[in-house]
Amino acid sequence: MIIGVKKRNVNAASASSASKLLAMAKKRSSKATLLLIFISFTALYAFLPVLAPLPSLSSSSHHNKVNRNFEISRDMFWKDSQPFQIIGGDLHYFRVHPQYWEDRLLKAKALGLNTIQTYVPWNLHEPSPGRHVFEGFADIESFLKLCNKLGLLVMLRPGPYICAEWDWGGFPAWFSSMSPSPKLRSSDPTFLHLVLVGCGLFLYLSLCLSVAVIEVSTYYSFLFKVERWWGNLLPKLVPLLYQNGGPIIMVQIENEYGSYGNDKAYLQHLVVLARSHLGPDIILYTTDGGARENLEKGTIRGDAVYSAVDFSTGDDPWPIFELQKKYNAPGKSPPLSAEFYTGWLTHWGEKIAKTDADFTAASLEKILQKNGSAVLYMAHGGTNFGFYSGANTGSAEADYQPDLTSYDYDAPIREDGDVDNSKYNAIRKVIARYSSVPLPSVPSNIQKTAYGPIHLQRKTFLFDEFNFTSSTNVFESEQPMSMESVGQLFGFLLYVTQYKANGGIKTLLIPKLHDRAQVFISCPSDVTGARPSYVGAIERWSNNKLNLPNLKCHSNINLLILVENMGRVNYGPYIFDGKGILSSVYLDGEILHRWKMFPIPLHNLNEVPTHNGIMQVAYSARGKRLTSKYENTSREPAFYSGHFSIDKSSEVKDTYISFNNWGKGIAFVNDFDIGRYWPLRGPQCNLYVPAPVLKQGNNYLFW
Repeated sequence: MIIGVKKRNVNAASASSASKLLAMAKKRSSKATLLLIFISFTALYAFLPVLAPLPSLSSSSHHNKVNRNFEISRDMFWKDSQPFQIIGGDLHYFRVHPQYWEDRLLKAKALGLNTIQTYVPWNLHEPSPGRHVFEGFADIESFLKLCNKLGLLVMLRPGPYICAEWDWGGFPAWFSSMSPSPKLRSSDPTFLHLVLVGCGLFLYLSLCLSVAVIEVSTYYSFLFKVERWWGNLLPKLVPLLYQNGGPIIMVQIENEYGSYGNDKAYLQHLVVLARSHLGPDIILYTTDGGARENLEKGTIRGDAVYSAVDFSTGDDPWPIFELQKKYNAPGKSPPLSAEFYTGWLTHWGEKIAKTDADFTAASLEKILQKNGSAVLYMAHGGTNFGFYSGANTGSAEADYQPDLTSYDYDAPIREDGDVDNSKYNAIRKVIARYSSVPLPSVPSNIQKTAYGPIHLQRKTFLFDEFNFTSSTNVFESEQPMSMESVGQLFGFLLYVTQYKANGGIKTLLIPKLHDRAQVFISCPSDVTGARPSYVGAIERWSNNKLNLPNLKCHSNINLLILVENMGRVNYGPYIFDGKGILSSVYLDGEILHRWKMFPIPLHNLNEVPTHNGIMQVAYSARGKRLTSKYENTSREPAFYSGHFSIDKSSEVKDTYISFNNWGKGIAFVNDFDIGRYWPLRGPQCNLYVPAPVLKQGNNYLFW
């Protein structure tokens, strides 16, 4: 199997490039004294954005300005000097196939929306350090231009944190491999320089005015991998600002920060950085829950940043809007619910979240009838393709709740774009009463079809793709390494070690496992060719011990633990969510040592398939059938593939794949990662396949 990494020993945890830089920095420690003067000047420079006055909402600019303006005055929004009521909806470009952007936007416009709100996920646009992607699902410029073409305004939410039920709230997973790890969403210099160094200065030290010399590698790796994020993104938006002829009327700073922290210096840094790229005219805004505590922590007083609110559907909106005024400058507080919830998210193992259509529409009318503004969250949810679905936790970190592949959200425009439903009709009826223009006719639903049963053949067992004794595609360590440490940012990682075969049942304990493990044992000296035996699953949310059965073996016994990353936590205090085995592993109370970690490279959304060893085996085996007496009984993980043919281009249509009676896994159609399936846990049993993924002729499935 070709995995693309060389064998290495990482007892000193030196797997990442940041560690190499750290070693270089230590060699330079003798030069620390020469940096002291540099420390003083650079630290003072870093503080200047915090100390500088924030530009006012009423500031003006002449940069590429056309005869258009969007502003706030007299507690109202004004578009080109006319009062304007925002009737918007969230529609995330990264959850919709680009060929369907126009269809979904037209349906949003027919619903009565005049504004689209969307997040910008950092991890999609920078999937690996320094590699910025703005094509395919990440082609935000084309999406925004399409909004403009269709006459839809845009409220943009570039983070850097977005929540959104998206993996790690949009933060790139490779942050976790850095040492020291950045303290996210704070003015901690490690994190802040990731986001804020638009000045292009190579900072080697802390914002603190202490004389402590910070390791060069910390800032070096951050600067060259992350400083360019807003520096790359925001300049692309300037021509698309409303005053420059584009659709963007407002840009959000952070996201519901008052529910997380209280670091005003961090928020002010973001404001200054945004202004430095976007100019003083664009309205910057924050969104926080409509409670005093959230607004106290998440807003910036004065008239530099407009403070919007969100709250539960059904709450009386107007007392909350009155509270909102206290956190905006006088005359600068038009009532806006920036997230009016049309439905809710669903986790694996729950019932599909549903909200009543008439109740939702009536709650919206309470806002609109008094000239309040609202943004539907969601207008159209879409799909968490690939490995990007996020997760939540309850009151404890172990109460882990991963999100479904579907992000339907019970929104008026369904996951597959259908609008023939009671919620769409009820909301549209309400909006029509308050819209300043007649609503467009409703586009038809996109056609769907069933392609019938598809025979799948098992092509290879996963474990057959590894040589556990002499593989060069392995990481070795005395203790288990995290997924991020070996570069396996998504999907699966196989952990292998051995224990003595001295008889009796043994108890396996993994104190910190993120997120789910399948456990197998095998006897390498067994000459009968017996397959590895499935013992059971260990799940983060139950963290159960597992009894390993007595296995007669003349050698040490192989212990194989296949760990799945089911999505990083995207909200709450436990957002620092590394993946894999994050603790020692105990067998009958004794720590197991000498681990081997085998990455399993499966490509993510918007990534070009690499056709590594695993994928090559599956695809090269097309038309061949693996015969085995374990075919129908083994619970060993395996790869399956199949195909079906579409005779005419006119027959290429949307469809769903049913996974009833299957276990758990990830599915690819024509190399496109359509997401996770887990019908045994439910509630989602079918995965949506948009027609642009399919083609005339043979179509291949792989999971």
